[in-house]
Formats: sequence, structure tokens, C-alpha cells
Amino acid sequence: MSEENTVVEGAKWAQTWLTSNQDLLIQYGVNIVSALLILVIGNMVVKGLANSMAGVMRKRNMDNAVIEFIHGLVRYLLFIIVLIAALSRVGVQTASVIAILGAAGLAVGLALQGSLANFAAGVLIVMFRPFKSGDYVELAGVAGSVESIQIFSTVLTTPDNKMVVVPNGSVISSPITNYSRHATRRVDLTIGVAYSADLKKTKAVLTDIVTQHPLILKDPEPNVAVMTLADSSVNFVVRPWVKTEDYWTVYFELLPSIKEALDENGIEIPFPQMSVHFERGESQA
Repeated sequence: MSEENTVVEGAKWAQTWLTSNQDLLIQYGVNIVSALLILVIGNMVVKGLANSMAGVMRKRNMDNAVIEFIHGLVRYLLFIIVLIAALSRVGVQTASVIAILGAAGLAVGLALQGSLANFAAGVLIVMFRPFKSGDYVELAGVAGSVESIQIFSTVLTTPDNKMVVVPNGSVISSPITNYSRHATRRVDLTIGVAYSADLKKTKAVLTDIVTQHPLILKDPEPNVAVMTLADSSVNFVVRPWVKTEDYWTVYFELLPSIKEALDENGIEIPFPQMSVHFERGESQA
């Protein structure tokens, strides 16, 4: 009987509390719903603004890598503002939120110094633009085409279609080789011939090959010359200039053409050989 009385008393107390705090509960409910709406609608607005900004930059023919970097940065910053507005709606003091975010930012900054360094490096990459989207580059020992420059990293696609994510800090702290920046490139080949070969004839054959190739530029002129008197060969350098996009096509077409032309003209290409001599011992003699 006492338990039933306790339950009844508890129910009466709950009903009394709900009745007396009805307005407060309604107010809190409205604030929570409003905060959720601010988050949802604000996130949609943030996406729309960031996408609109990206669209404007694309119409101005800005580099895709720069567009993606700014798009991500603007979206994160605007969402933080939306989050603060939603928290203030549920009664959290904005000044307190900013102070908490500042303290948390300091703590996170100390814990994630590398990430902040990558962020700062990403800003420098966007500002000075040592490469752009689509360029074939070598960054921190990795070669590939630039897919995007993100807030903390740069994404490359290798020739064998692998995605490589390079931290922006490593990009800035190491040499950057951009193979696509200039319109032309020089193909460097080293061709070794035997010491018995006629050097003038060899040079004429090599020169004829590079001057007849349709993708090799006439200006500047190709350079064919003796480079080194090596241990077992006389090494010629063959250095024609080509358009950057034709580099590998010319490279892979020249090598078999040179080999076939040298064979047709009786010019030997030496290769390492080993001579083994056997001596009889005194017992065998």
C-alpha cells in the first residue's frame, strides 16, 4: 500500500511540475527546433554560397586546384558561424562559445602543429602557384598529375593511375619539379658506339634521324655530339627539343629508330663482355 501511495504522489508531483513549467518547456522545445533548423538550413545556405563562389571562379577560368582550396576553406568558416548561431539559439552565450573555441583551438593547435603547418603551406601554394591542376609534377619524391590542392594536402594521380596524397608541408619543404610549366622540353639520350665506329658517320646518322622526325622542333636545333670516351664505348648525346606534350612520344620513338639506323649502317653498339681465362695447374701440366 505504501508503494502505491509513493507512485501516486510521484505522478501528482510530475503533473504539477509539468503544469507549472509548461511555458518553459515550450520555450526550450521551440529553441531546440529553431537551432536544428538553423543547422540544417544554414548548412544548405553555406553549401550554396560556397558552390556559387566556385562557379564564379570557374567562369573566370581560375585553376581548379585553387577553386577547390578556396571552396573548402569558405565552407568550413561559414559553417562555424552557423554552428555558433545555433548554439546561441539554445541559450549558450556566444562570447562563451568564442572563448571556448579559442581555447580549444589553442589546444588543438598545439596538438596538431603538423596539420596547421600543412594548412599554412596550402595557403602559400595557392598564393604563389608553383603548379596548377593538371600539371605533371614531382613533389616530395612523388611524380604525378595534380588532381587537387586541398586544405591540408595535395592530391596527385600517378601515371599508373594511383592516387597519392602529399601533405602540403612536405610539398613546400622539398624541391618542386614542374614538368608542364614550359611549352617545350629537351629529350636527353645517351647513345654508345664502339671505338671502331666512324664518328663522323655516326654523328651524321644520328643527326639525320632527329631532323627527320615530325615532332622534333627545328628551333632550337637538335644537338648531337660526342660526350664521353667511356671504358668500352664512345658516348654520343642526342638532345632534340619537343613540345612538352610530345616528350614521351618522341622519347620512345627515337630509341628503336636509332638502333635500326645504326644497324643498317654497320655501326656497332657495344655491350659489356667478360673474358674468362683458364690456366692449368702444375699437377695437370
